[in-house]
Order: sequence, then structure tokens, then C-alpha cells
Amino acid sequence: MKGRSLPEGGRVALALLMATLALVVLRNLLPDPLIRLPQTLILPFADWINAVFAFARDDLGLMRVTRAFSDVVEVCLDVTANLLYGKSRWPRLGPIPWVVIAASAAVAGHALAGWRLAALAGGTFIWIAVMGQWKWAMETLSVILVAAPFSVALGLALGMLAWHSRRAERVLNPILNIAQSLPHFAYMIPVVVFIGVGPKAGAIVTIIFSVPPMIRMTLLGLRAVPAEIIESGRMSGTTRLQLMTRVRLPAARTELLIGVNQVIMQSLAMVVLASFIGMPGLGQKLLQLLQALKIGLSVEIGITIVLLAIVLDRMSKAWAVRQPSHHDEGSGWLQRHRHLAVWAGLVGLGFALVTLHPYFAVVERAQALSMAGPVDAAVGAFIDMVSPVTDWLRWFLITWVLIPLRDGFLWLPVSAVLVFLAGIGWAVGGPRSALICLAFFLPIALSGWWDRAMITVYTVFVAVTLALLIGVPLGLLGAARPGRARRFLLICDTLQTFPSFIYLIPVVMLFGVNDVAVIAAVMVFATVPIIRYTIEGLRSIPPEIVESAQMSGAGPGQILWHVKLPLAVPTLMVGANQSIMFALFMVIIAAFIGTQDLGQEMQRALSSTDVGKGLVLGFAVAFMGLMADHLLLKWARGRGT
Repeated sequence: MKGRSLPEGGRVALALLMATLALVVLRNLLPDPLIRLPQTLILPFADWINAVFAFARDDLGLMRVTRAFSDVVEVCLDVTANLLYGKSRWPRLGPIPWVVIAASAAVAGHALAGWRLAALAGGTFIWIAVMGQWKWAMETLSVILVAAPFSVALGLALGMLAWHSRRAERVLNPILNIAQSLPHFAYMIPVVVFIGVGPKAGAIVTIIFSVPPMIRMTLLGLRAVPAEIIESGRMSGTTRLQLMTRVRLPAARTELLIGVNQVIMQSLAMVVLASFIGMPGLGQKLLQLLQALKIGLSVEIGITIVLLAIVLDRMSKAWAVRQPSHHDEGSGWLQRHRHLAVWAGLVGLGFALVTLHPYFAVVERAQALSMAGPVDAAVGAFIDMVSPVTDWLRWFLITWVLIPLRDGFLWLPVSAVLVFLAGIGWAVGGPRSALICLAFFLPIALSGWWDRAMITVYTVFVAVTLALLIGVPLGLLGAARPGRARRFLLICDTLQTFPSFIYLIPVVMLFGVNDVAVIAAVMVFATVPIIRYTIEGLRSIPPEIVESAQMSGAGPGQILWHVKLPLAVPTLMVGANQSIMFALFMVIIAAFIGTQDLGQEMQRALSSTDVGKGLVLGFAVAFMGLMADHLLLKWARGRGT
């Protein structure tokens, strides 16, 4: 009996992979253009982009438009800055005492989700005040309070446009895909060119960065409105405007508020990182402390950022799931506005406390509490205890693992990598996927940043591999029991609210500033989505399928390997995809503590405000992420059919 032959597509993919092997084995015999593209083939993408920006700025007058918009944003920032930390601007009413803001946060938390959220929200602002971080935190919040509404309004408008016009959706979709794959620094450089540096630039880059999720959630929400609700609205005689504002948007309330939640969290992440372009606040202070390796004070600032992230996340999610309440007809004002009455009473009490003692208005640095001393002592003792292990681990990983791997990635010929990607693409999705892989990776070779890109690939490869080795077993452990799964998912949800800067603190503490710290930070950041999606994938399997396998006599191990994991593959691939995207974002940020990858060059482009170079590097990172996204999701869909 003849053996089964490979299908035509499989033979082509195998031929391409064999050609890759031949190119690697015969590398020393290859002509130089097949090892690295000659300079004559390198295209000046950066110069072209700079020329386009110069034309838009100088000839089209885009600078005047951006300056006008930035002036509007600056007026709003002046208002929030005056109210929150007393900057001498209109309306000259601030600063609002910290006890009043803490009480307001507690009342808002109780109104949204009860006493636990009230304690968390109020306690967070009390922590910020007594730790002497009030001004830094309010500088950060003053920008979020301006950027988030702008982002929500812009995202809502563009989402409605995409829902209304298929042509607009087709234009927006690739833009959104690239925008959500671009690293944070790629957004900052054009803003610095057009706006400058400082809070105004920080607010505008935050607006741009946080708009995409609102567009997507608006489009998703409007499409999910049931047809019978629309028909009921039409039968009531509504106009097109009334149908949108009074029927469609209210019916899409949950999706829209989830979009608001994503906007707020994206805003906090970008505001922290906007310290690189002169944005004052918690991010700038954390950056300074990390540069000085002051771990104790860094931990204090890190706790504040984490608490703010958790509070903003919990409150916006509670708002999304909370349904409007209706009071009985004839109920009194106090019953209908109980939270408003309590808030007014607490505000009055807060201002009364301020008149008794200025401590309740602002906590001076001399009056502030600090745990930096004990933390530094504890960290020092811990580092002394583990330093023999961490020093040996750092030496071993750098000498025997990381440097050989990095050199191996850099040794690969360009031609071998491109043929390999074409082969993988062909194996996954045929000629179309092969062309997509080449379309994403060939421009990186043509840009002249191949070696830096390969160092980025090596870092992401190592970190994601370690994340898979750690995250999948933890996900399997978490999915074993429902109660444990809930606890694991709660931890994952909490970790995903942390701005990426926070992950640098423990790795710098343990390993210093080197490649091991970068790999560790990227690995921890990339592990979270793997754990989450492993649990979600295994929990989504219908119980009747598991019961059927059990009745067939399969043991727990057989059920896991032959039933659960194969059925969970599409969800697991989403987790792997998210892990790669998280790793690409983090590796760019982690360039702050070392590496010679695209992130380091992107930071240099930011320092020199080189828009062309910054966007070329940003697109290189985005193309890597989009290629991985295409391959993983295409393979998962193929497995699911």
C-alpha cells in the first residue's frame, strides 16, 4: 500500500523549509547580498516620512491645526490642574483638599459597587496623601481627566462613522490594526514635533493612543443591538437622530462603557510613559527613581500607580455592568439622591477639617509617611541573601544562553529568514499567508534596521518561550478547580491593570540593568495573558464532552491531552498571540534598562525628535506583531474546522 503523499501546499511549504536549511548550512558560501541586503537596496523610508511630515506641517498648515487643538487641550488642563493641585490658572478655585477628593472617591465607589469599592477608592487617595505623593498623583490624574473624555468622544464619533459607512470601516480597520500594534514611543515622536513637550504633549499623545479601543467597542456595540429593539424604535416614530441617541446608543450601553474602561486604562498607561516627553507626575518621578536605583521610593510610587490603576479599572467596570436604578413613584428627594446627600455632607465635613488644620488640605513632604527606609533595608538584606544565586544565574544566562542565542539570530542570513517565514506562512495558510509574511518582514530588511530587529525578535522569542513554559502549567493548575480558576483570573485581571513600567522595579532590584532584567520583565508581562487564556480555554469546553470521555474510560491525563487541550487550541492561540503583543510592547519599554534593539533606537529617535526614524522603527515592531497575529489566528482557525 502506498504511503500518503503530502498535498500540493504541504510540498511547497516543505520545499521552502528545506531551502531555509540549505541557506543556513551553506551560509559561509553565500554571496554577501543573500546574508545582508547591500546598502544600495536599503530604502530611505525615514527620509520619505520626514518629507511627508514636513509637507503636512509647513505647506498644508497642519501645524496651525494641531496648535489650535493643543490650545483647547491646554485650557482644559489648566482647569484640572488648578482644581486638583492648585496650579495658578482659571478658575482659581483650587486646590481641592485631599480629604474632599478622598471622600468623593469613596462615595462614588459605594454608589457603583458598594462598600468594598468605597474602601478601595477612598483608601487609595488617603494613601496618596499621607505618603506625600499628592501633587505627583494629581498631575497624572489632571491629564487623564482631560484625555479620557476627548478619547471617548472621538472614538464614539469614529465608531459611529464606521458603523454607518462600510467604506469608512474598510479604511479604519487596517489603521486600527496598526495603531494597536505600534509601541508607545512611536506615538510620542510626531506629537513632540507638532506640539513640543510637557503636559500638553502628554495629554495629546494619550488621546491618540487611547482612541482605538473606543472605536472598536462602539462599532461592536452598535452591531450587537437586537433588530427588534430597532424596529420598536422605528414604530414609535423616531427620527434617524432620535433612533441613534435614544435607542441604539442606550442599547449598546454595556459595550460603550467597556470601551470607556479601556480608554481610561490606556490613558493611565500612556500618561505614565509620557514622562519621556516631559509629562510631570508619577511616571516622571518613577523614571527618576529607577535611574537612581532608589528601590524603596520606587516601590512607594509603584504602589500608588498600581492602586490608581486598580481603582480606575474597578470603578469603570462597575459603571459598565451597573444597570440604571429606578425609584418608586412618590419617593422623596433624599431617598432618590441618597449618595448625593452623603457626598455633600462629607464635602462639608472635609472643608471644616481643613479650617481646623492645614494637614487635611495638603500633606507636606516633611509630614509625609515613608516606608522607603525599611523597604531599602529589606531589599538590601534580601538581595544579599539571594545575590549568590542571582549573580550566578545572571552570569550563566548571559554567557551560555542569551549571548549565544542573540549571536545565533544575528548570524542568520536575511534570505534564510525570509524563505523560512514564507514556508511557515505557506504551511499555515497557503500562498496568501506566505505573501503576507513577506509583506510584513521584507520592509524591515529594506529599512536597514535588520540587526536591531533580530535582537528584538530574539528577546521576544526567549521571553515568550519562558512565559509559555511557566504560564501554561499555571493555567492548567488554575483551571483544575472553579474556585482556584476565579482566584487566578482575579490575579490576572489585577496584573493586567498595572502600567508596564511597574514590571521593571522587581527585575532591576534582582538583576540590575542588563539583558537578564529585560528578559525577566518581558517574560513576567507576557505570562499573564497565557495564564488567563489557558484557564478560559479549558473552562469553555462543554461539560458533556468531558463526561463522554470519562464514560469511555479515559483517565484525567488522557482527557487533558486528547480532549481538553485540542478543543482549547483556538483560545490558547489567542493567549499566545496576546503574549507576543505584550512582549513586543514591553521589550520597547524595557530598552530603558538596557538592550541594543529597536527600542533603544526608538528612544534615541524620541530624543532627537526624528519622526521618520521613529515611525520606521514603530512600524517594524507593529509588522512583527501583525505577522504573528496572522499566523497564530490562521492556524487556530484551521485547527478549529
